[in-house]
Amino acid sequence: MKTLCACAAFAILFAGKTHDFEADAAGKTPEGFSTAQTGGGGAGSWIVREEAGAPSGKKVLAQTSTDETSGRFPLCVLDSFSGKDVAVSVKFKPVSGKVDQAAGLVLRYKDADNYYIARANALEDNVRLYKIEGGKRKQFAGVDAKVPADRWHSLKLEVKGAHFKVSMDGAIIFEADDETFKEAGKAGMWTKADSVTLFDDFSVEAADGK
Repeated sequence: MKTLCACAAFAILFAGKTHDFEADAAGKTPEGFSTAQTGGGGAGSWIVREEAGAPSGKKVLAQTSTDETSGRFPLCVLDSFSGKDVAVSVKFKPVSGKVDQAAGLVLRYKDADNYYIARANALEDNVRLYKIEGGKRKQFAGVDAKVPADRWHSLKLEVKGAHFKVSMDGAIIFEADDETFKEAGKAGMWTKADSVTLFDDFSVEAADGK
């Protein structure tokens, strides 16, 4: 019972907190986050670095590995949060990538082979909603949308019950439903293949914004 109360208290305190990475050491994975990977290829490299023009302060989180393995999905997951009905948001900047230039948000993350992901792709100019189940990726919604590279965008993924909303640059661009993962899970950030992508202002809050 004490453990449950502590977790509930943490969730309340965490709701609405934004990670701008300003307090994190450059050249390292930010404190309170763990890296993981779906698929093969080399491990991702998630490090904090200084970046001119960052949305908040001077630092951002960068995924810098350029392994071109197509079915390779590096993750950076917040350790001490688990939620069911949540809204996850981030600012992102696609920098480079021959195979992909992708940025994604993860929620209801159980492990590296089971979670939901919304991702924007600057090479394909689209935004997609997937479920990763047993390590297999399956799209269940998406739209074509301009995602210009080398500039900052915002991405938001919200789930309440089985209903999802995906927003980019402040506007809802599509909604969908899926019931594969019904339990609470962690939240985090995601890329694909050789995507070098910058992230800032990562935030998780209750799905109703309260």
